[in-house]
Amino acid sequence: MSDNFDVLVIGAGPGGYIAAIRAAQLGLKVACAEGNSYGNIDNQPRLGGTCLNVGCIPSKALLASSEEFEKISHHADIHGINVQNVNIDINKMLARKNNIVDKMTKGIEFLFKKNKITLLKGYAQFSSVDKQTGNYLLNINNQDIKELVSAKHVIIATGSKARHLPNITVDNKTICDNDGALNFADLPKKLAVIGAGVIGLELGSVWRRLGAEVTILEASPNFLSAADEGVSKESLKLLTKQGLKFNFGVKIENVENCDDAGVIIKYLDNSGNIQTLEADKLIVSVGRVPNTDNLNLNAVGLTTDERGFIPVNHDCQTSVNNIWAIGDVILGPMLAHKAEDEGVAVAERILGQKPHINYNCIPWVIYTSPEISWVGKTEQQLTKEGIEYKAGQFPFMANGRALGMAESDGFIKVLACAKTDEILGVHIVGANASDLIAEAVVAMEFKAAAEDIARICHPHPSLSEVMREAALSVDKRALNM
Repeated sequence: MSDNFDVLVIGAGPGGYIAAIRAAQLGLKVACAEGNSYGNIDNQPRLGGTCLNVGCIPSKALLASSEEFEKISHHADIHGINVQNVNIDINKMLARKNNIVDKMTKGIEFLFKKNKITLLKGYAQFSSVDKQTGNYLLNINNQDIKELVSAKHVIIATGSKARHLPNITVDNKTICDNDGALNFADLPKKLAVIGAGVIGLELGSVWRRLGAEVTILEASPNFLSAADEGVSKESLKLLTKQGLKFNFGVKIENVENCDDAGVIIKYLDNSGNIQTLEADKLIVSVGRVPNTDNLNLNAVGLTTDERGFIPVNHDCQTSVNNIWAIGDVILGPMLAHKAEDEGVAVAERILGQKPHINYNCIPWVIYTSPEISWVGKTEQQLTKEGIEYKAGQFPFMANGRALGMAESDGFIKVLACAKTDEILGVHIVGANASDLIAEAVVAMEFKAAAEDIARICHPHPSLSEVMREAALSVDKRALNM
Protein backbone atom coordinates (compact mmCIF):
# COMPACT_ATOMS: atom_id res chain seq x y z
CA MET A 1 0.00 0.00 0.00
CA SER A 2 1.52 3.29 -1.14
CA ASP A 3 -0.10 5.84 1.15
CA ASN A 4 -2.81 6.78 3.62
CA PHE A 5 -4.94 9.85 3.07
CA ASP A 6 -7.39 11.86 5.11
CA VAL A 7 -9.55 12.32 2.01
CA LEU A 8 -9.62 10.49 -1.30
CA VAL A 9 -11.74 12.07 -4.04
CA ILE A 10 -12.83 9.76 -6.86
CA GLY A 11 -13.09 11.84 -10.01
CA ALA A 12 -11.40 15.08 -11.05
CA GLY A 13 -14.38 16.85 -12.60
CA PRO A 14 -15.73 20.21 -11.34
CA GLY A 15 -17.09 18.68 -8.13
CA GLY A 16 -14.11 16.42 -7.51
CA TYR A 17 -11.19 18.73 -8.12
CA ILE A 18 -12.86 21.58 -6.24
CA ALA A 19 -13.56 19.25 -3.28
CA ALA A 20 -9.90 18.16 -3.31
CA ILE A 21 -8.64 21.74 -3.38
CA ARG A 22 -10.91 22.88 -0.56
CA ALA A 23 -10.00 19.89 1.60
CA ALA A 24 -6.32 20.60 1.03
CA GLN A 25 -6.82 24.28 1.92
CA LEU A 26 -8.24 23.09 5.23
CA GLY A 27 -5.04 21.20 5.99
CA LEU A 28 -6.08 17.66 5.12
CA LYS A 29 -3.90 15.14 3.32
CA VAL A 30 -5.73 14.72 0.01
CA ALA A 31 -5.57 12.51 -3.05
CA CYS A 32 -7.71 12.60 -6.17
CA ALA A 33 -8.10 9.63 -8.50
CA GLU A 34 -8.83 10.08 -12.21
CA GLY A 35 -8.54 7.49 -14.98
CA ASN A 36 -10.36 8.98 -17.98
CA SER A 37 -8.07 10.15 -20.78
CA TYR A 38 -10.96 11.49 -22.91
CA GLY A 39 -9.30 10.11 -26.01
CA ASN A 40 -5.95 11.73 -25.30
CA ILE A 41 -3.32 10.19 -27.61
CA ASP A 42 -0.96 9.33 -24.73
CA ASN A 43 -3.82 7.66 -22.76
CA GLN A 44 -2.88 9.69 -19.69
CA PRO A 45 -5.77 10.74 -17.42
CA ARG A 46 -6.99 14.29 -17.97
CA LEU A 47 -8.33 16.49 -15.20
CA GLY A 48 -11.54 18.48 -15.42
CA GLY A 49 -14.08 15.75 -16.06
CA THR A 50 -16.78 15.82 -18.72
CA CYS A 51 -17.36 19.56 -18.18
CA LEU A 52 -13.87 20.62 -19.14
CA ASN A 53 -12.98 17.95 -21.67
CA VAL A 54 -16.16 17.15 -23.62
CA GLY A 55 -18.88 19.36 -22.15
CA CYS A 56 -19.26 22.89 -20.78
CA ILE A 57 -15.96 24.43 -21.83
CA PRO A 58 -15.46 23.07 -25.37
CA SER A 59 -19.12 23.59 -26.24
CA LYS A 60 -18.97 27.23 -25.11
CA ALA A 61 -15.83 27.73 -27.19
CA LEU A 62 -17.65 26.43 -30.28
CA LEU A 63 -20.73 28.46 -29.44
CA ALA A 64 -18.59 31.60 -29.27
CA SER A 65 -16.87 30.84 -32.59
CA SER A 66 -20.11 30.05 -34.37
CA GLU A 67 -21.78 33.17 -32.96
CA GLU A 68 -18.92 35.33 -34.25
CA PHE A 69 -19.30 33.72 -37.68
CA GLU A 70 -23.04 34.37 -37.70
CA LYS A 71 -22.63 37.99 -36.64
CA ILE A 72 -20.06 38.69 -39.33
CA SER A 73 -21.97 36.78 -42.00
CA HIS A 74 -25.49 38.03 -41.37
CA HIS A 75 -25.57 40.91 -38.91
CA ALA A 76 -22.53 43.11 -39.58
CA ASP A 77 -24.39 45.16 -42.18
CA ILE A 78 -26.70 46.76 -39.60
CA HIS A 79 -23.58 48.35 -38.10
CA GLY A 80 -22.57 49.67 -41.50
CA ILE A 81 -19.92 46.99 -41.90
CA ASN A 82 -19.79 45.39 -45.34
CA VAL A 83 -18.26 41.91 -45.38
CA GLN A 84 -18.14 39.54 -48.32
CA ASN A 85 -17.09 35.94 -48.91
CA VAL A 86 -17.00 34.98 -45.24
CA ASN A 87 -15.90 31.40 -44.63
CA ILE A 88 -15.12 29.20 -41.67
CA ASP A 89 -12.05 27.03 -41.11
CA ILE A 90 -13.55 24.15 -39.12
CA ASN A 91 -10.16 22.68 -38.25
CA LYS A 92 -8.90 25.98 -36.88
CA MET A 93 -12.10 26.44 -34.89
CA LEU A 94 -11.68 22.96 -33.36
CA ALA A 95 -7.99 23.61 -32.66
CA ARG A 96 -8.91 26.77 -30.75
CA LYS A 97 -11.42 24.79 -28.73
CA ASN A 98 -8.82 22.10 -27.96
CA ASN A 99 -6.23 24.69 -26.94
CA ILE A 100 -8.65 26.19 -24.41
CA VAL A 101 -9.32 22.74 -22.96
CA ASP A 102 -5.59 21.97 -22.74
CA LYS A 103 -4.87 25.29 -21.04
CA MET A 104 -7.53 24.74 -18.40
CA THR A 105 -6.50 21.12 -17.80
CA LYS A 106 -2.94 22.25 -17.15
CA GLY A 107 -4.37 24.89 -14.83
CA ILE A 108 -5.97 22.23 -12.65
CA GLU A 109 -2.70 20.25 -12.63
CA PHE A 110 -0.96 23.39 -11.37
CA LEU A 111 -3.59 23.87 -8.64
CA PHE A 112 -3.09 20.27 -7.52
CA LYS A 113 0.65 20.83 -7.17
CA LYS A 114 0.15 24.17 -5.45
CA ASN A 115 -2.19 22.61 -2.89
CA LYS A 116 -0.04 19.46 -2.47
CA ILE A 117 -2.81 17.15 -3.72
CA THR A 118 -1.67 13.69 -4.78
CA LEU A 119 -2.99 12.77 -8.24
CA LEU A 120 -3.67 9.05 -8.51
CA LYS A 121 -3.69 8.19 -12.20
CA GLY A 122 -6.26 5.47 -12.68
CA TYR A 123 -9.82 4.39 -11.96
CA ALA A 124 -10.62 3.95 -8.28
CA GLN A 125 -12.62 0.99 -6.97
CA PHE A 126 -13.54 0.17 -3.40
CA SER A 127 -11.76 -2.94 -2.13
CA SER A 128 -12.53 -3.35 1.57
CA VAL A 129 -12.31 -1.72 4.98
CA ASP A 130 -9.12 -1.83 7.03
CA LYS A 131 -10.21 -3.57 10.25
CA GLN A 132 -7.46 -1.92 12.32
CA THR A 133 -7.91 1.71 11.27
CA GLY A 134 -11.44 1.72 9.87
CA ASN A 135 -10.08 3.39 6.74
CA TYR A 136 -11.33 2.46 3.29
CA LEU A 137 -9.03 0.54 0.97
CA LEU A 138 -9.32 1.30 -2.74
CA ASN A 139 -7.66 -0.09 -5.82
CA ILE A 140 -6.37 2.44 -8.35
CA ASN A 141 -6.40 0.73 -11.73
CA ASN A 142 -4.35 2.20 -14.56
CA GLN A 143 -4.24 -0.31 -17.42
CA ASP A 144 -2.01 -3.14 -16.11
CA ILE A 145 -0.85 -1.26 -13.01
CA LYS A 146 -2.74 -1.59 -9.73
CA GLU A 147 -2.15 0.44 -6.59
CA LEU A 148 -3.83 0.04 -3.20
CA VAL A 149 -4.48 3.18 -1.17
CA SER A 150 -6.16 3.95 2.15
CA ALA A 151 -8.39 6.87 3.10
CA LYS A 152 -10.43 7.87 6.13
CA HIS A 153 -12.96 9.78 4.03
CA VAL A 154 -13.97 9.10 0.43
CA ILE A 155 -15.83 11.57 -1.77
CA ILE A 156 -17.45 9.99 -4.83
CA ALA A 157 -17.49 12.53 -7.66
CA THR A 158 -17.45 10.38 -10.79
CA GLY A 159 -20.01 12.47 -12.65
CA SER A 160 -22.21 11.22 -15.46
CA LYS A 161 -22.11 9.91 -19.00
CA ALA A 162 -24.32 10.42 -22.01
CA ARG A 163 -27.51 8.38 -22.02
CA HIS A 164 -27.86 6.33 -25.19
CA LEU A 165 -31.04 4.99 -26.73
CA PRO A 166 -31.55 1.23 -27.12
CA ASN A 167 -30.75 -0.20 -30.55
CA ILE A 168 -28.92 2.98 -31.60
CA THR A 169 -25.15 2.51 -31.62
CA VAL A 170 -23.19 5.70 -31.03
CA ASP A 171 -19.95 5.57 -33.05
CA ASN A 172 -19.15 9.29 -32.63
CA LYS A 173 -18.59 9.52 -36.36
CA THR A 174 -22.03 9.44 -37.94
CA ILE A 175 -24.16 8.93 -34.83
CA CYS A 176 -22.75 11.04 -32.01
CA ASP A 177 -23.26 11.97 -28.42
CA ASN A 178 -21.89 15.23 -26.98
CA ASP A 179 -18.31 13.99 -27.43
CA GLY A 180 -18.52 13.35 -31.16
CA ALA A 181 -20.71 16.40 -31.78
CA LEU A 182 -17.85 18.62 -30.59
CA ASN A 183 -15.49 17.27 -33.22
CA PHE A 184 -17.18 17.21 -36.62
CA ALA A 185 -14.32 17.34 -39.13
CA ASP A 186 -16.65 18.71 -41.80
CA LEU A 187 -19.80 20.78 -41.75
CA PRO A 188 -22.84 18.52 -42.24
CA LYS A 189 -25.38 19.78 -44.74
CA LYS A 190 -28.20 18.16 -42.78
CA LEU A 191 -27.98 17.51 -39.05
CA ALA A 192 -30.57 15.67 -36.97
CA VAL A 193 -30.72 15.99 -33.18
CA ILE A 194 -32.70 13.70 -30.88
CA GLY A 195 -33.50 15.66 -27.75
CA ALA A 196 -34.36 19.35 -27.31
CA GLY A 197 -32.57 19.73 -23.99
CA VAL A 198 -29.54 21.85 -23.13
CA ILE A 199 -27.00 19.81 -25.13
CA GLY A 200 -29.22 19.40 -28.16
CA LEU A 201 -30.07 23.11 -28.31
CA GLU A 202 -26.51 24.31 -27.80
CA LEU A 203 -24.78 21.94 -30.23
CA GLY A 204 -27.63 22.23 -32.70
CA SER A 205 -27.15 26.01 -32.57
CA VAL A 206 -23.41 25.71 -33.23
CA TRP A 207 -23.79 23.79 -36.47
CA ARG A 208 -26.92 25.68 -37.58
CA ARG A 209 -25.00 28.96 -37.42
CA LEU A 210 -22.22 27.50 -39.53
CA GLY A 211 -24.68 26.52 -42.24
CA ALA A 212 -26.16 23.13 -41.41
CA GLU A 213 -29.88 22.46 -41.79
CA VAL A 214 -30.81 21.32 -38.27
CA THR A 215 -33.90 19.33 -37.30
CA ILE A 216 -34.55 18.56 -33.64
CA LEU A 217 -36.77 15.62 -32.63
CA GLU A 218 -38.16 15.78 -29.09
CA ALA A 219 -40.23 13.13 -27.30
CA SER A 220 -41.94 15.62 -25.00
CA PRO A 221 -44.94 17.48 -26.41
CA ASN A 222 -43.62 20.67 -24.81
CA PHE A 223 -40.47 22.75 -25.26
CA LEU A 224 -38.24 23.26 -22.20
CA SER A 225 -40.91 22.17 -19.75
CA ALA A 226 -38.56 22.86 -16.80
CA ALA A 227 -38.38 26.54 -17.71
CA ASP A 228 -40.98 29.20 -17.05
CA GLU A 229 -43.71 28.89 -19.68
CA GLY A 230 -43.23 32.45 -20.88
CA VAL A 231 -39.50 31.92 -21.34
CA SER A 232 -39.96 28.62 -23.16
CA LYS A 233 -42.51 30.13 -25.58
CA GLU A 234 -40.30 33.13 -26.34
CA SER A 235 -37.19 30.96 -26.74
CA LEU A 236 -38.93 28.57 -29.11
CA LYS A 237 -40.14 31.49 -31.23
CA LEU A 238 -36.66 33.01 -31.47
CA LEU A 239 -34.83 29.72 -32.13
CA THR A 240 -37.34 28.77 -34.81
CA LYS A 241 -36.89 32.19 -36.41
CA GLN A 242 -33.15 31.49 -36.54
CA GLY A 243 -33.73 28.35 -38.57
CA LEU A 244 -33.83 25.48 -36.11
CA LYS A 245 -36.63 23.05 -37.00
CA PHE A 246 -38.50 21.36 -34.16
CA ASN A 247 -40.76 18.31 -34.03
CA PHE A 248 -42.34 17.60 -30.63
CA GLY A 249 -44.13 14.55 -29.26
CA VAL A 250 -42.21 12.16 -31.50
CA LYS A 251 -41.28 8.51 -30.91
CA ILE A 252 -38.12 7.16 -32.53
CA GLU A 253 -38.84 3.88 -34.33
CA ASN A 254 -35.56 3.10 -36.06
CA VAL A 255 -32.21 4.65 -36.91
CA GLU A 256 -30.17 3.25 -39.78
CA ASN A 257 -26.49 4.17 -39.88
CA CYS A 258 -25.37 4.39 -43.49
CA ASP A 259 -21.85 5.49 -42.48
CA ASP A 260 -20.51 7.94 -45.07
CA ALA A 261 -23.98 8.19 -46.59
CA GLY A 262 -25.42 9.48 -43.30
CA VAL A 263 -28.40 8.25 -41.29
CA ILE A 264 -32.04 7.48 -41.92
CA ILE A 265 -34.37 8.11 -38.97
CA LYS A 266 -37.89 6.78 -38.86
CA TYR A 267 -40.19 8.18 -36.21
CA LEU A 268 -43.83 8.61 -35.28
CA ASP A 269 -44.93 12.24 -35.25
CA ASN A 270 -47.32 13.68 -32.66
CA SER A 271 -50.26 12.46 -34.73
CA GLY A 272 -48.95 8.89 -34.84
CA ASN A 273 -47.92 9.04 -38.51
CA ILE A 274 -44.63 7.45 -39.57
CA GLN A 275 -42.08 9.96 -40.84
CA THR A 276 -38.61 9.60 -42.35
CA LEU A 277 -35.74 12.02 -41.82
CA GLU A 278 -32.43 11.71 -43.66
CA ALA A 279 -29.35 13.47 -42.35
CA ASP A 280 -25.58 13.50 -42.76
CA LYS A 281 -25.07 13.20 -39.01
CA LEU A 282 -27.15 12.55 -35.92
CA ILE A 283 -26.62 13.87 -32.40
CA VAL A 284 -28.25 11.83 -29.63
CA SER A 285 -28.79 14.13 -26.64
CA VAL A 286 -31.39 12.47 -24.43
CA GLY A 287 -29.92 13.23 -21.02
CA ARG A 288 -27.21 11.74 -18.86
CA VAL A 289 -26.89 8.87 -16.38
CA PRO A 290 -24.74 8.70 -13.23
CA ASN A 291 -21.33 7.13 -13.66
CA THR A 292 -21.50 4.68 -10.75
CA ASP A 293 -21.34 1.22 -12.30
CA ASN A 294 -17.62 0.46 -11.88
CA LEU A 295 -16.95 1.59 -8.31
CA ASN A 296 -17.51 -1.80 -6.63
CA LEU A 297 -19.77 -0.11 -4.09
CA ASN A 298 -20.91 -3.46 -2.66
CA ALA A 299 -17.47 -3.91 -1.12
CA VAL A 300 -18.29 -1.23 1.44
CA GLY A 301 -22.02 -1.86 1.74
CA LEU A 302 -23.25 0.84 -0.64
CA THR A 303 -25.94 0.42 -3.28
CA THR A 304 -27.43 2.73 -5.88
CA ASP A 305 -31.10 3.31 -6.61
CA GLU A 306 -32.81 1.85 -9.67
CA ARG A 307 -31.50 4.70 -11.85
CA GLY A 308 -27.90 4.39 -10.69
CA PHE A 309 -27.84 7.36 -8.30
CA ILE A 310 -26.19 7.09 -4.90
CA PRO A 311 -28.67 7.97 -2.11
CA VAL A 312 -27.42 10.70 0.24
CA ASN A 313 -28.88 12.91 2.95
CA HIS A 314 -29.06 16.71 2.74
CA ASP A 315 -25.37 16.94 3.66
CA CYS A 316 -24.27 14.62 0.81
CA GLN A 317 -23.53 11.80 3.27
CA THR A 318 -24.19 8.27 2.09
CA SER A 319 -25.54 5.54 4.36
CA VAL A 320 -21.95 4.43 5.04
CA ASN A 321 -19.91 6.43 7.54
CA ASN A 322 -17.30 8.79 6.02
CA ILE A 323 -18.32 8.09 2.43
CA TRP A 324 -19.78 11.10 0.63
CA ALA A 325 -21.18 11.65 -2.86
CA ILE A 326 -21.60 14.85 -4.86
CA GLY A 327 -22.53 16.14 -8.29
CA ASP A 328 -24.10 14.06 -11.01
CA VAL A 329 -23.96 10.78 -9.05
CA ILE A 330 -26.66 12.05 -6.67
CA LEU A 331 -30.14 13.38 -7.35
CA GLY A 332 -30.58 16.98 -8.37
CA PRO A 333 -29.69 19.09 -11.39
CA MET A 334 -26.66 17.85 -13.33
CA LEU A 335 -24.86 21.18 -13.26
CA ALA A 336 -21.15 21.78 -12.81
CA HIS A 337 -21.66 24.69 -10.41
CA LYS A 338 -23.99 22.57 -8.26
CA ALA A 339 -21.25 19.90 -8.03
CA GLU A 340 -18.66 22.56 -7.14
CA ASP A 341 -20.76 23.92 -4.28
CA GLU A 342 -21.32 20.41 -2.96
CA GLY A 343 -17.59 19.68 -3.19
CA VAL A 344 -16.74 22.72 -1.09
CA ALA A 345 -19.50 21.92 1.41
CA VAL A 346 -18.44 18.29 1.89
CA ALA A 347 -14.78 19.24 2.42
CA GLU A 348 -15.88 21.69 5.11
CA ARG A 349 -18.30 19.22 6.72
CA ILE A 350 -15.47 16.71 7.08
CA LEU A 351 -13.77 19.29 9.32
CA GLY A 352 -16.95 19.81 11.32
CA GLN A 353 -18.00 23.07 9.69
CA LYS A 354 -21.66 23.81 8.90
CA PRO A 355 -21.89 25.11 5.32
CA HIS A 356 -25.28 25.54 3.70
CA ILE A 357 -26.40 25.03 0.11
CA ASN A 358 -29.69 26.58 -0.95
CA TYR A 359 -30.71 24.34 -3.84
CA ASN A 360 -33.51 26.73 -4.74
CA CYS A 361 -30.85 29.32 -5.56
CA ILE A 362 -28.88 27.26 -8.07
CA PRO A 363 -29.14 28.98 -11.47
CA TRP A 364 -29.78 27.26 -14.78
CA VAL A 365 -28.30 28.50 -18.06
CA ILE A 366 -28.69 27.46 -21.69
CA TYR A 367 -26.10 29.10 -23.93
CA THR A 368 -28.15 29.55 -27.05
CA SER A 369 -28.47 32.97 -28.64
CA PRO A 370 -30.16 34.65 -26.95
CA GLU A 371 -29.19 32.93 -23.74
CA ILE A 372 -31.77 31.42 -21.40
CA SER A 373 -31.37 31.42 -17.62
CA TRP A 374 -33.47 31.15 -14.50
CA VAL A 375 -33.35 30.66 -10.76
CA GLY A 376 -36.07 29.77 -8.28
CA LYS A 377 -39.71 28.99 -9.00
CA THR A 378 -41.55 29.26 -12.30
CA GLU A 379 -45.06 30.65 -12.63
CA GLN A 380 -46.44 27.16 -13.23
CA GLN A 381 -44.73 25.86 -10.07
CA LEU A 382 -46.09 28.70 -7.95
CA THR A 383 -49.58 28.14 -9.31
CA LYS A 384 -49.40 24.41 -8.66
CA GLU A 385 -48.18 24.99 -5.09
CA GLY A 386 -50.93 27.52 -4.43
CA ILE A 387 -48.51 30.37 -3.71
CA GLU A 388 -49.86 33.84 -4.40
CA TYR A 389 -47.38 35.88 -6.40
CA LYS A 390 -46.87 39.05 -8.42
CA ALA A 391 -45.06 39.11 -11.76
CA GLY A 392 -43.06 41.89 -13.35
CA GLN A 393 -41.61 41.69 -16.86
CA PHE A 394 -39.51 44.05 -18.94
CA PRO A 395 -38.30 43.62 -22.54
CA PHE A 396 -34.74 44.14 -23.77
CA MET A 397 -36.16 46.08 -26.74
CA ALA A 398 -36.81 49.01 -24.36
CA ASN A 399 -33.18 49.07 -23.17
CA GLY A 400 -30.69 51.42 -24.82
CA ARG A 401 -27.69 49.19 -24.28
CA ALA A 402 -29.46 46.19 -25.83
CA LEU A 403 -30.45 48.27 -28.86
CA GLY A 404 -26.88 49.51 -29.26
CA MET A 405 -25.63 45.92 -29.17
CA ALA A 406 -28.35 44.82 -31.63
CA GLU A 407 -29.37 42.27 -28.97
CA SER A 408 -32.90 43.40 -28.18
CA ASP A 409 -34.71 40.03 -28.19
CA GLY A 410 -36.22 38.64 -25.01
CA PHE A 411 -37.10 39.87 -21.54
CA ILE A 412 -36.51 39.51 -17.80
CA LYS A 413 -39.34 38.35 -15.53
CA VAL A 414 -39.33 38.72 -11.74
CA LEU A 415 -41.75 36.73 -9.59
CA ALA A 416 -42.35 37.91 -6.03
CA CYS A 417 -44.54 36.84 -3.12
CA ALA A 418 -47.84 38.72 -3.20
CA LYS A 419 -47.75 39.22 0.59
CA THR A 420 -44.08 39.82 1.45
CA ASP A 421 -42.61 40.90 -1.92
CA GLU A 422 -39.78 38.35 -1.45
CA ILE A 423 -38.33 37.31 -4.81
CA LEU A 424 -39.39 33.74 -5.61
CA GLY A 425 -37.95 33.37 -9.09
CA VAL A 426 -36.26 35.25 -11.91
CA HIS A 427 -36.39 34.17 -15.56
CA ILE A 428 -34.38 35.58 -18.45
CA VAL A 429 -34.23 35.07 -22.17
CA GLY A 430 -31.84 37.57 -23.67
CA ALA A 431 -28.27 38.67 -24.21
CA ASN A 432 -25.82 37.88 -21.40
CA ALA A 433 -28.49 36.07 -19.40
CA SER A 434 -25.78 33.82 -17.92
CA ASP A 435 -24.21 36.87 -16.25
CA LEU A 436 -27.38 38.80 -15.45
CA ILE A 437 -28.87 35.89 -13.48
CA ALA A 438 -26.12 36.25 -10.85
CA GLU A 439 -27.78 39.38 -9.43
CA ALA A 440 -30.99 37.43 -8.96
CA VAL A 441 -29.13 34.58 -7.23
CA VAL A 442 -27.54 36.99 -4.76
CA ALA A 443 -30.86 38.70 -4.12
CA MET A 444 -32.69 35.43 -3.50
CA GLU A 445 -29.90 34.04 -1.31
CA PHE A 446 -30.34 37.04 0.98
CA LYS A 447 -34.17 36.84 0.72
CA ALA A 448 -34.39 40.23 -0.94
CA ALA A 449 -37.67 41.73 -2.05
CA ALA A 450 -38.39 42.93 -5.57
CA GLU A 451 -38.40 46.42 -4.02
CA ASP A 452 -34.75 45.92 -3.00
CA ILE A 453 -33.61 45.40 -6.60
CA ALA A 454 -35.88 48.24 -7.71
CA ARG A 455 -34.19 50.62 -5.26
CA ILE A 456 -30.59 49.66 -6.14
CA CYS A 457 -28.83 52.02 -8.56
CA HIS A 458 -27.88 50.17 -11.75
CA PRO A 459 -25.31 51.54 -14.24
CA HIS A 460 -26.63 53.31 -17.33
CA PRO A 461 -26.63 52.27 -20.07
CA SER A 462 -26.39 48.57 -19.23
CA LEU A 463 -28.35 45.38 -19.67
CA SER A 464 -28.64 45.15 -15.89
CA GLU A 465 -31.19 47.97 -16.01
CA VAL A 466 -33.64 45.46 -17.46
CA MET A 467 -33.42 43.56 -14.16
CA ARG A 468 -34.27 46.72 -12.23
CA GLU A 469 -37.16 47.58 -14.56
CA ALA A 470 -38.55 44.04 -14.23
CA ALA A 471 -38.40 44.41 -10.43
CA LEU A 472 -40.18 47.76 -10.70
CA SER A 473 -42.79 46.12 -12.94
CA VAL A 474 -43.75 43.78 -10.10
CA ASP A 475 -45.62 46.77 -8.65
CA LYS A 476 -46.59 48.18 -12.05
CA ARG A 477 -44.14 51.08 -11.87
CA ALA A 478 -41.55 50.50 -14.59
CA LEU A 479 -39.96 53.82 -15.53
CA ASN A 480 -39.01 53.21 -19.15
CA MET A 481 -42.08 51.44 -20.51
